[in-house]
Amino acid sequence: MTLPELGRFTADQFAKTYGHAPRWMAAAPGRVNVIGEHTDYNDGFVLPMAIERYTVIAAAPAASARAQLRSSENAQPEMIDLTKPLPPFARGNWANYSAGVLAGFLARGIQLDGFDALIHSTVPMGGGLSSSAALEVATATLLEAMTGRTLEPVEKALLCQQAEHQYAGVPCGIMDQFISVLGRKDNLLLLDCRSRRTELVPMSDPSVALLVTNTNVKHELGNGEYAKRRAQCEAAAKALGVSSLRDATAVALEQGKSRMDEVMFRRARHVIGEIGRTTQAARAIQESRWAEAGTFMYDSHNSLRDDYEVSCSELDAVVEIARDIGLPGGVYGCRMTGGGFGGCTVTLVKTDAVDAIKKKLSDEYQRKTGIEATVFVSRPAAGATILE
Repeated sequence: MTLPELGRFTADQFAKTYGHAPRWMAAAPGRVNVIGEHTDYNDGFVLPMAIERYTVIAAAPAASARAQLRSSENAQPEMIDLTKPLPPFARGNWANYSAGVLAGFLARGIQLDGFDALIHSTVPMGGGLSSSAALEVATATLLEAMTGRTLEPVEKALLCQQAEHQYAGVPCGIMDQFISVLGRKDNLLLLDCRSRRTELVPMSDPSVALLVTNTNVKHELGNGEYAKRRAQCEAAAKALGVSSLRDATAVALEQGKSRMDEVMFRRARHVIGEIGRTTQAARAIQESRWAEAGTFMYDSHNSLRDDYEVSCSELDAVVEIARDIGLPGGVYGCRMTGGGFGGCTVTLVKTDAVDAIKKKLSDEYQRKTGIEATVFVSRPAAGATILE
């Protein structure tokens, strides 16, 4: 569904649930990271894109001073008393993402009256496409519509990040919330995770598109590995005498190799190389040098697989199939995206070859793994918006 269609569908679901039409609606997109993986917590660069998959929230005033949150995926509503401090729900409860945003508005002295809400999302959950940030940012955008208080975009993104840290217990970086807030149609977003400066990178050429392939696997191996990688990067930076790996170079890494173990060295090699690849890929995309951008994507995946060790056989299978299709079949490049150990790949393709590539990827992936992938194409989408 297009975003207007999705809005109408959500409004209809709200009316069926509550017996009347909503007064406000807001939407925020998920994202795919085109390149720049595991660089955010190393003060590096990332290059995300908002995708044409959204979380939409419809709401209307309630008689009492509480927020009622309902998900179209979950019949059990969650109630939040807006007259008291808001403790988090139990760990793992989906409503924590919205509750943390409500708490952030209240902490800023913004009064919130009671409301009923229905949440519907087309952002796949657990696929590394940032369904959590889409829910947080959609909630914040809804509250802006309800209160008439518009937050400065960076403040809004940081409020949503804080909600994820404090209420969902996930120590995420800033990329997901930033692109969901600041995304612009037909543009990628080059984000400097140290300075928080952003630059729009045009990708308006209709001859290319990005294909997202959800492997539909998520390995438990990933639990705890994120914290381990962060610690290894911090140790490598300390060994090199820099505050973060953003300040290290490939030459300095080679010179400091004796001061770290082999695993730490490879982790740092990925991060240092990925920061460089990300800015180079941004320039290539800006100048429509698609084959060059695709090469950076393949190099990124190889590094994530071999040096950072966060890929898995299913992600590798998709990349191998894409590589086999190659330029003659309309594929410029492909890589895993997200934290790893499952989730999605992103593939830069020729638009006129999308259907054939989707079929080939789906058929070959199922033949190799026995798993049915979910494949969809997206152009760069706009960020959060209030719907009429």
